[in-house]
Amino acid sequence: MSLMVVSVACVGFFLIQTTCPHTGGQDKTSLSARPSALVPQGGHVTLRCHYRRGLYNFTNFTLYKDDRSHVPIFPGRIFQESFLMGPVTPADAGTYRCRGSYPHSPTEWSALSEPLAIMVTGVHKKPSLLALPGPLVKSGETVTLQCSSDTVFEHFFLHREVTFEEPLHLVGERHGGGSQVNYSINSTTSDLAETYRCYGSATHSPYVLSAPSDPLDIVITECCCNGPRACGGQNSEQGGP
Repeated sequence: MSLMVVSVACVGFFLIQTTCPHTGGQDKTSLSARPSALVPQGGHVTLRCHYRRGLYNFTNFTLYKDDRSHVPIFPGRIFQESFLMGPVTPADAGTYRCRGSYPHSPTEWSALSEPLAIMVTGVHKKPSLLALPGPLVKSGETVTLQCSSDTVFEHFFLHREVTFEEPLHLVGERHGGGSQVNYSINSTTSDLAETYRCYGSATHSPYVLSAPSDPLDIVITECCCNGPRACGGQNSEQGGP
């Protein structure tokens, strides 16, 4: 089965050229979401716009949502560094950008930040997530994570709850009356031990996601003189040090 794996920020159908006027050349802000860009429906998220280098210390920012008309989501709204959004609805899902005003010229704005995808979860029924052949993986082996649903999802998002800053976008395939996707990871080339969840979404609203799957814990084991030992120093069986 062939899969397409892309960064969330690079999903093709959401990368569009902005027509918002701005000045500032190479001075560009960055936009982050706390506690996460995955936001449960009805929850809250703080969008923080900041600038990490250069001579300027932007104090005022404005926020834009990318859509077909490139209209600012909060026209004329200026805020300082962070903006609390919520309770979120499916209409809030999408990609956002911000820019800052120069302290020496409040009417002059920096270049827009790179897009940040805000995903609203819990809108659709949760998929299931399995590890094949199982969640206990010997060092050097490959495990396949299979996310499946009886709902037809064209897109799946695989999230490592600690390591991944952004979920992996995987293109789903029809399977029976529903859909599924397989993603294989080799423990020799990846820090595989992690808690995983997956989400599904449809093409017409790719950032409106299902509820998360139940968590799946992957444990890497290696052969030791005292029996199997889970990577990270925790014994999977009682034994000596």
